[in-house]
Amino acid sequence: MERPPNLAAAVEAAAEALIGVLDSATSRHNVSVSPTQLRVLSLIVSHPGTNVNRLAELLDVVPSSASRLCDRLEAVGLLRRVADPRDRREVRLVPTAAAETLLRELQERRHRAVQAVLDRMPNRVQHELLLALLAFGQAATTTTVPQTGSDATARTA
Repeated sequence: MERPPNLAAAVEAAAEALIGVLDSATSRHNVSVSPTQLRVLSLIVSHPGTNVNRLAELLDVVPSSASRLCDRLEAVGLLRRVADPRDRREVRLVPTAAAETLLRELQERRHRAVQAVLDRMPNRVQHELLLALLAFGQAATTTTVPQTGSDATARTA
Protein backbone atom coordinates (compact mmCIF):
# COMPACT_ATOMS: atom_id res chain seq x y z
CA MET A 1 0.00 0.00 0.00
CA GLU A 2 1.37 3.37 -0.99
CA ARG A 3 1.63 6.15 1.58
CA PRO A 4 -0.75 9.06 1.00
CA PRO A 5 1.19 12.26 0.24
CA ASN A 6 -0.31 14.04 3.24
CA LEU A 7 0.32 11.33 5.85
CA ALA A 8 3.06 13.28 7.65
CA ALA A 9 0.84 16.36 7.68
CA ALA A 10 -2.06 14.29 9.06
CA VAL A 11 0.16 12.89 11.83
CA GLU A 12 1.37 16.39 12.66
CA ALA A 13 -2.21 17.71 12.74
CA ALA A 14 -3.29 14.82 14.99
CA ALA A 15 -0.35 15.52 17.31
CA GLU A 16 -1.38 19.18 17.50
CA ALA A 17 -4.96 18.14 18.27
CA LEU A 18 -3.71 15.83 21.02
CA ILE A 19 -1.57 18.60 22.47
CA GLY A 20 -4.63 20.84 22.43
CA VAL A 21 -6.68 18.24 24.34
CA LEU A 22 -3.89 17.76 26.89
CA ASP A 23 -3.28 21.50 27.29
CA SER A 24 -6.99 22.13 27.74
CA ALA A 25 -7.18 19.50 30.47
CA THR A 26 -4.15 21.07 32.17
CA SER A 27 -5.42 24.64 31.96
CA ARG A 28 -8.79 23.70 33.47
CA HIS A 29 -6.90 22.34 36.48
CA ASN A 30 -5.80 25.84 37.59
CA VAL A 31 -2.16 24.78 37.70
CA SER A 32 0.06 27.30 39.47
CA VAL A 33 3.21 26.23 37.62
CA SER A 34 4.28 26.71 34.02
CA PRO A 35 4.36 23.94 31.41
CA THR A 36 8.17 23.99 31.64
CA GLN A 37 8.02 23.52 35.41
CA LEU A 38 5.58 20.64 34.94
CA ARG A 39 8.04 19.07 32.51
CA VAL A 40 10.83 19.48 35.07
CA LEU A 41 8.73 17.76 37.73
CA SER A 42 7.85 14.94 35.33
CA LEU A 43 11.50 14.43 34.43
CA ILE A 44 12.53 14.36 38.09
CA VAL A 45 9.82 11.82 38.91
CA SER A 46 10.76 9.62 35.94
CA HIS A 47 14.51 9.89 36.67
CA PRO A 48 14.90 9.32 40.42
CA GLY A 49 18.16 10.59 41.88
CA THR A 50 18.51 13.34 39.27
CA ASN A 51 20.78 16.25 40.09
CA VAL A 52 20.77 19.71 38.50
CA ASN A 53 23.43 18.81 35.93
CA ARG A 54 21.53 15.72 34.77
CA LEU A 55 18.30 17.74 34.66
CA ALA A 56 20.06 20.34 32.50
CA GLU A 57 21.11 17.55 30.11
CA LEU A 58 17.57 16.17 29.94
CA LEU A 59 16.17 19.65 29.22
CA ASP A 60 19.05 20.58 26.89
CA VAL A 61 19.71 23.79 28.83
CA VAL A 62 22.67 25.16 30.75
CA PRO A 63 22.89 24.09 34.42
CA SER A 64 22.25 27.62 35.70
CA SER A 65 18.89 27.68 33.89
CA ALA A 66 17.96 24.28 35.33
CA SER A 67 18.97 25.51 38.77
CA ARG A 68 16.72 28.58 38.47
CA LEU A 69 13.80 26.37 37.46
CA CYS A 70 14.47 24.26 40.55
CA ASP A 71 14.67 27.39 42.72
CA ARG A 72 11.17 28.36 41.60
CA LEU A 73 9.77 24.89 42.20
CA GLU A 74 11.41 24.75 45.61
CA ALA A 75 9.94 28.16 46.49
CA VAL A 76 6.39 26.91 45.84
CA GLY A 77 6.94 23.68 47.77
CA LEU A 78 7.05 21.24 44.86
CA LEU A 79 10.72 20.31 44.99
CA ARG A 80 13.39 19.63 47.60
CA ARG A 81 17.14 19.47 47.24
CA VAL A 82 18.51 16.60 49.30
CA ALA A 83 22.10 15.55 49.94
CA ASP A 84 22.88 12.14 48.48
CA PRO A 85 23.46 9.76 51.42
CA ARG A 86 26.33 8.05 49.55
CA ASP A 87 28.09 11.30 48.66
CA ARG A 88 27.08 14.35 50.68
CA ARG A 89 28.68 16.64 48.06
CA GLU A 90 26.05 15.51 45.58
CA VAL A 91 22.59 17.12 45.75
CA ARG A 92 19.59 15.21 44.43
CA LEU A 93 16.29 16.72 43.31
CA VAL A 94 13.28 15.17 45.02
CA PRO A 95 9.64 15.98 44.26
CA THR A 96 7.51 16.73 47.30
CA ALA A 97 4.26 14.92 48.07
CA ALA A 98 2.45 18.00 46.73
CA ALA A 99 4.29 17.66 43.40
CA GLU A 100 3.44 13.97 43.13
CA THR A 101 -0.21 14.73 43.89
CA LEU A 102 -0.27 17.52 41.30
CA LEU A 103 1.27 15.29 38.62
CA ARG A 104 -1.07 12.39 39.43
CA GLU A 105 -4.15 14.65 39.26
CA LEU A 106 -3.00 16.16 35.97
CA GLN A 107 -2.30 12.72 34.52
CA GLU A 108 -5.78 11.54 35.52
CA ARG A 109 -7.41 14.67 34.07
CA ARG A 110 -5.45 14.31 30.82
CA HIS A 111 -6.31 10.61 30.60
CA ARG A 112 -10.03 11.42 30.99
CA ALA A 113 -9.80 14.14 28.32
CA VAL A 114 -8.13 11.79 25.82
CA GLN A 115 -10.59 9.02 26.68
CA ALA A 116 -13.49 11.40 25.99
CA VAL A 117 -12.14 11.98 22.49
CA LEU A 118 -11.56 8.26 21.93
CA ASP A 119 -15.12 7.50 23.07
CA ARG A 120 -16.37 9.59 20.14
CA MET A 121 -14.57 7.26 17.72
CA PRO A 122 -15.92 3.88 16.53
CA ASN A 123 -14.36 0.86 18.28
CA ARG A 124 -12.85 -0.44 15.04
CA VAL A 125 -11.08 2.88 14.45
CA GLN A 126 -9.85 2.94 18.05
CA HIS A 127 -8.29 -0.49 17.51
CA GLU A 128 -6.68 0.62 14.24
CA LEU A 129 -5.36 3.73 15.97
CA LEU A 130 -3.85 1.61 18.73
CA LEU A 131 -2.05 -0.60 16.22
CA ALA A 132 -0.84 2.42 14.26
CA LEU A 133 0.43 4.18 17.40
CA LEU A 134 2.27 1.06 18.54
CA ALA A 135 3.91 0.72 15.12
CA PHE A 136 4.76 4.44 15.06
CA GLY A 137 6.30 4.24 18.53
CA GLN A 138 8.38 1.23 17.56
CA ALA A 139 9.55 2.87 14.33
CA ALA A 140 10.40 6.08 16.17
CA THR A 141 12.59 4.28 18.71
CA THR A 142 14.44 2.11 16.17
CA THR A 143 15.42 4.85 13.75
CA THR A 144 17.06 8.20 14.12
CA VAL A 145 15.33 11.30 12.86
CA PRO A 146 17.57 13.41 10.62
CA GLN A 147 18.18 16.83 12.12
CA THR A 148 18.92 19.91 10.11
CA GLY A 149 21.11 22.66 11.47
CA SER A 150 21.77 20.93 14.80
CA ASP A 151 22.64 23.44 17.49
CA ALA A 152 25.64 22.25 19.47
CA THR A 153 25.13 24.70 22.32
CA ALA A 154 22.79 24.24 25.24
CA ARG A 155 19.83 26.55 25.49
CA THR A 156 18.38 28.44 28.38
CA ALA A 157 14.92 27.69 29.73
